[in-house]
Amino acid sequence: MLVTQLKYDLLMFSRELFYLVFTIVVPPVTYLFMGQLFGDQTYAGNLNYAETYTPSFILVITFTVVFFAFGFDQVMQRTTGVEKRISISPVSKNMLLLSSIIRAIIMTSFGFVLISLIGFLMYDLQLRIWSVILSYGFFILLNAVMLILASAIYSFFQRMNSALVFSIVIFQVVIFTGGLAMPIRLMPNFIQVIADFNPLYHMNNLFIAIWNGQFSLDSQTLLSVGYLAVLVIVALICLYIQNKRKIG
Repeated sequence: MLVTQLKYDLLMFSRELFYLVFTIVVPPVTYLFMGQLFGDQTYAGNLNYAETYTPSFILVITFTVVFFAFGFDQVMQRTTGVEKRISISPVSKNMLLLSSIIRAIIMTSFGFVLISLIGFLMYDLQLRIWSVILSYGFFILLNAVMLILASAIYSFFQRMNSALVFSIVIFQVVIFTGGLAMPIRLMPNFIQVIADFNPLYHMNNLFIAIWNGQFSLDSQTLLSVGYLAVLVIVALICLYIQNKRKIG
C-alpha cells in the first residue's frame, strides 16, 4: 500500500510544473550561473565557490521541496477536502503523511546528487567518500528539522491562496537572508540582523562546515544548534496543540 501511494505521489509531483521549476530547474541553473560569475572567488574559511555553494544550493532544493511540495501540500489536502475523504478510504492519514515524507526525502536526495554532480563536473569539486557520507547523514537530519518546521508553520493555514503567497514570500526572504545567494557579510546591516533569526542561515553555516570538514564546537556552532533545537521544540508543541484541537 505504501509503495503504491509513494509511486502515485511521485507521479503527481512530476506533473506539477510549479514544483518542478522551483525545485529541480531554478536552483541548478542558478548554481551554474553564479559559478560563471563568482567561480574564481575565495570565501570564508578559505573555501572556493564549489566548496561554499554546493551545500548551499543543496539546501535551497531541500527548502523548496519541503516547503512547497510538502508543507503547501498539507494545506491543499486540508482545504480541498482530501483529509475528510481519507477517513473513509483504504489509505490512512498516517500512511499518506509517511508517503509525503519519503517523497520529500527522495526529491531532496536527488537534489543532493544533482548539485554535487554539477559541482564535480563543472567546478572540480572534490568528493571524498567519508565526507560525502557524513554530509549526507547531516543532510537527512536537516530534512527532518525542515519537515517539522514546515508541518508546524503550514498547520496554521486554512486557505490555499494564503499559503501560496506565504510560500513565495518566504522563499525570497530565505534566499536573501540565509546566505544562500551571496555572503551575509556583504549585505546591508538590517539583512544581517534578520539573518540571525533565519533558521536556514544557521543550517547553511553548519552544512558548509560539515561538508568541508571544518566543523568545530565553538560558540557560534552551539548557538546555531541551540537555536534550531528551540525552534524544533516550539514546532512540535504547535503540532501537538493543533492535533488536540482537531481531535477536540
